Amino acid sequence: MYAAKEAAYTMFVLLFYTQVLGLSGTLTGLVISISLLFDAVSDPLVGAWSDRLRSPMGRRRPFMIWGLIPTGLGFIGLFTPPEVLGESQYALAGWLLFWSLWVRIAVTFFAIPHLAQSTDITQDYHERSKVIGARMAVMFFVSVILPAVALTTIFAEQDGVDGRFVSDRYFYYGLMSCLLVWITGTVTCCLRAPTPALPLPSQSVITAFLTTFSNRNFRFLLGYDIFATVSYGVIVSLNMLAWIYFWEFSAFEISLILAGPSLVAIGAVMATLNFWVYRYEKPQILRFALGMMMLNGIWLYPPRLLGWWPDNGEPLILWINLLFMFVFMYFFLLRAIMSQSIAADIADEHDYHFGHRQEGSFFAALNFSTKMASVLGPAYGGAVLDIIGLNRGMSPGSVPETVLDGLAGWYMAGAGAPLVLAFFLTFGMLLTRAEITRMQVAVAQGSTSDNRSAL
Repeated sequence: MYAAKEAAYTMFVLLFYTQVLGLSGTLTGLVISISLLFDAVSDPLVGAWSDRLRSPMGRRRPFMIWGLIPTGLGFIGLFTPPEVLGESQYALAGWLLFWSLWVRIAVTFFAIPHLAQSTDITQDYHERSKVIGARMAVMFFVSVILPAVALTTIFAEQDGVDGRFVSDRYFYYGLMSCLLVWITGTVTCCLRAPTPALPLPSQSVITAFLTTFSNRNFRFLLGYDIFATVSYGVIVSLNMLAWIYFWEFSAFEISLILAGPSLVAIGAVMATLNFWVYRYEKPQILRFALGMMMLNGIWLYPPRLLGWWPDNGEPLILWINLLFMFVFMYFFLLRAIMSQSIAADIADEHDYHFGHRQEGSFFAALNFSTKMASVLGPAYGGAVLDIIGLNRGMSPGSVPETVLDGLAGWYMAGAGAPLVLAFFLTFGMLLTRAEITRMQVAVAQGSTSDNRSAL
């Protein structure tokens, strides 16, 4: 469900509303950014609420069931604006805002409790990375396969017409997303995760959520993750436009770049996860992954701007983009797994110091930073389109060089700067496996600490 939302906002919403429907790029980005403000409220409320809920179905499953049907309907509404709205920029923006809020709130009800369930499955320091890794692998798989399949079917060229620029095709993409959400969400709701018997926190929902920020390790984790995911949002939002206009790839070639390297990267991460988690501390893995992502970002576009790569259409151009995408996806997925695994460790630290578990609140705050990728990325991309002058009606191969150079330049700046900031923030996370193990043993023995000065 969360993957379907990510695929929609990072791959198609910006393209659909700006290049197909003609909505201003800046206005599109602004509308999507406004929807993030509602996530700032709904995410922590749902997370803290699910921490406190006690029901025969456990703490998490009722929320997941409540969010299932509305989420699917939201995708149809998002990609099916009435034609009459195209006569007014503000009416079209209003439609986008309404359905963005609908989708985001519905996804919150499902995704936050589902994410928090990972800590119920296992308390083992290493095993939780594997559980979270499996979840992330499935999410990434869906987020690349869904648009890849759509590009080769729904948006395929027909009678010489590029399906990516035909507005009627997007209804079918919304319908495909809806059916995927309902099927996978139903299966997930039918699976029972362990439901440990836990005492009800004495604090209010708001107070309980605010205590998450008293944890020093979590503040640095959240700050790092915000910048890392903003970089990701810029990359995936502008990737589609860069592939279409800068590299002039066909829909089929883009589907290859999306699916091929990503699937190989997912398999490679799962095959090598034990190597990372048993040899290195999790913050060390974060720093290495971010360093590799930064190095990977300097060899693709600069040589092209300097004229070192061959012309578009040559096989080498496709291959270097495939390689870039593999390296990016491998280290981004590794980074994402470690982020959520550290959040689970911090939940153990919180339990040790405060005497109750609060996974939903921690994961809600972390998930909010991840959502910033699907909001700030398109917002940045929309502003870039207006700045460089990439307008509706421009076709691949006919865009002025100055516009293409601007697209590449803003792409690199928006993706690179946040990664540098994220890298330095990882040095503030000080938890080690030895400390987590000690705290878990103490909690199991009932000897929790109330020494909040240690946080």
